[in-house]
Amino acid sequence: MDFDFNLILVPVTLVFFAVWLLDKLVLKQRKTKGRGNENFIVTWAYDFWPVLAVVLVLRSFLFEPFNIPSDSMVPTLETGDFILVNKYQYGVRLPLTNTKIFDVGSPQRGEVFVFRYPVDPKVSFIKRVVGLPGDRIVYDQGKLFINDVLVQEKAIDFSRDKDRFERTNVKYTLEQLGQHTHLTRHLEGDDPLLNAFNYAQAKEQAPFVTKVNDRFEKSNGQSWEVTVPKGHYFAMGDNRDQSSDSRFWGFVPEENLIGHAVYVWMHKEPGFNFPQFSRNGAIK
Repeated sequence: MDFDFNLILVPVTLVFFAVWLLDKLVLKQRKTKGRGNENFIVTWAYDFWPVLAVVLVLRSFLFEPFNIPSDSMVPTLETGDFILVNKYQYGVRLPLTNTKIFDVGSPQRGEVFVFRYPVDPKVSFIKRVVGLPGDRIVYDQGKLFINDVLVQEKAIDFSRDKDRFERTNVKYTLEQLGQHTHLTRHLEGDDPLLNAFNYAQAKEQAPFVTKVNDRFEKSNGQSWEVTVPKGHYFAMGDNRDQSSDSRFWGFVPEENLIGHAVYVWMHKEPGFNFPQFSRNGAIK
């Protein structure tokens, strides 16, 4: 999700509105020459700017579609899913600048949310909310704790067709975060090339958890802890061992929030494949 369509939609809508207003107040070609006889740009302005304005309002303040480009949220979201994101749930924000102008609510633990990647705000990321402002997050020997409470999970019999292409065993767990129960995917075995969070790779790829405390070094990479600062969130992908998330690059600032991912409305495999609708449904 690396392109903001509003970069095109906003200026085009403003240009057409300016032409429409100029004709209404000064040129008056539509009034004097009649529909279809005016300059083609004036015709386009009358025909397109109201539609573009409606689309802009819907995308900026209500719901915006996104496409999932990676497997970091498997099995909740697959590459090729098209989703709807509730834009107003986390506050009404201006397009392009993402400046909040009206406070509505904030992310809740366990929700799947979309945000501007802190390292490069031009790119949109999607993850699950694990830590809220003030939370103490601890990972110890494969177990996740939030404020000293163990996050409940249990193994579940689940499989995906794509798992057979992996070079290692995969297990799924049913995890409870806040009011949300969802599946998480984990890699089994000792192959360091497959586990994106083993000690050696983490020291190179995940400078955040290796620097914020000594727990990581002392445990040889088996344990780490962070405290989420005010106005920030800790995000993790459901594909736990194959997700670039807060463990790697840090917290998500509140000003980077885009919205709550609520619904899968279409799925399309890459290439010349027809859209599918079998995955349609609310995002848990």
